[in-house]
Amino acid sequence: MSPLSEMVVAALIVLGALFVFLGSFGLARLPDFLTRLHGPTKATTIGVGAILLASAIFFSGSESTPVSLHELAILLFLFITAPITAHLLAKAALHRQVRREMRAADDDEAADRAKNREAAPNKPDVGCQLANDESAPADG
Repeated sequence: MSPLSEMVVAALIVLGALFVFLGSFGLARLPDFLTRLHGPTKATTIGVGAILLASAIFFSGSESTPVSLHELAILLFLFITAPITAHLLAKAALHRQVRREMRAADDDEAADRAKNREAAPNKPDVGCQLANDESAPADG
């Protein structure tokens, strides 16, 4: 293996490790699910891709195997499935959040209705009041 390819492999490994670390740090430190989703799907995917590319370059150095197809197949699978998985997770989270917000709004409306019922004075029904009123004409 030439010194140039060794330097490229070393740079890709360090770059990949840095991206994986930043993605994992973002996963642990970001505030909510949707922002936390960016850590593993963006930075960590690029980091693992760089490490796999370094592995492919390292194992492609011999004349018997000109290109390492195992790492390239994993890399292709990773780059296809990571965005799809992130999209489905984000859609599910948004769907659950909308339902949760609707349920919270319904709970707020129910609480407002209960509060209004408690605050309203007890008034007798108008029909009952007329029937009990002595000045009302009698049905005959």
